[in-house]
Amino acid sequence: MTDQLPRPDELEVFEGFRTRLEAIAYRLLGSAAEAEDAAQETFLRWAAADREQIRVPEAWLTRVLTNLCLTQLGSARARREVYVGEWLPEPVLGGDPMLGPADTAEQRESVSTAVLVLLERLTPNERAVYVLREAFAYSHAEIAEILDLTEVGSQQIFHRAKQHLAKERTRAAIDLADARTVVEEFLAAATSGQVEPLLRLLTADVVGVGDGGGKVPARARSVDGAKAVAQFLRGLFRPAESKRAIVGGRPDMYAWTANGLPAVIVVVDDRIVGVMTLEPTDDGIAAVLSQVNPDKLGRAARQWAAADHGEPIISGW
Repeated sequence: MTDQLPRPDELEVFEGFRTRLEAIAYRLLGSAAEAEDAAQETFLRWAAADREQIRVPEAWLTRVLTNLCLTQLGSARARREVYVGEWLPEPVLGGDPMLGPADTAEQRESVSTAVLVLLERLTPNERAVYVLREAFAYSHAEIAEILDLTEVGSQQIFHRAKQHLAKERTRAAIDLADARTVVEEFLAAATSGQVEPLLRLLTADVVGVGDGGGKVPARARSVDGAKAVAQFLRGLFRPAESKRAIVGGRPDMYAWTANGLPAVIVVVDDRIVGVMTLEPTDDGIAAVLSQVNPDKLGRAARQWAAADHGEPIISGW
């Protein structure tokens, strides 16, 4: 360890990796705020380290960050056991570098809200190996060094994690260039006051989940099946002054993407009050995942404020 502050070139080295480190941490933790904190703690350890002894900065930084996240995952699981209502990850809007690489279908899917929820079912080591391999293309030799595993052990853990996720992930995503069309069709059906238009858009096994974290009203349990979800959405999108009072005004609704999927962004007075992510498949919308916990909308709000988001699809609902 050293008390010598990093030189400008050493600071530049770290900043060159910060975005990648945050993207790894976000996939591991499901929280943008915690990912930022993990990257900052990694920087503090970088600043205190004997940097002359660090031959490969990226490997060293990734190892430190990943192990910080593994430690945090244990306490995070304990917190989620007493979480009020359903837990969903913090949404990250399209254009945010925290989403990380998106060159392959596997990389894009690895940051989707649905997959981040499924990753909660893996052990911390399974989650880390899966994320490093599937989303960031680290070799098993590199992962073994990061996690103090053998190369064969890394391969076995990755295979096991893929098997766990494959049991749940059998759907094929549609072209995300059609995200705005998906949102427009969804909002037209949801605000029609009728169940039938929604039923035509939803898969038979669609699931609806809302995360209010005890801060904003949300269903304590998921809604399952097309008829139940359609009826719930019809009621949710029926205008009422009581609903406007909860969000603090008459909301505007925009089409955007969150975690690589079409999303309805609900805004009141330029303030995001909800992000509803839609999981489209060849057969229809398979999941409607709504994040309304204000504690999980901070980064999305900052990204939204800096974006040119155009006109809302629905104004003053």
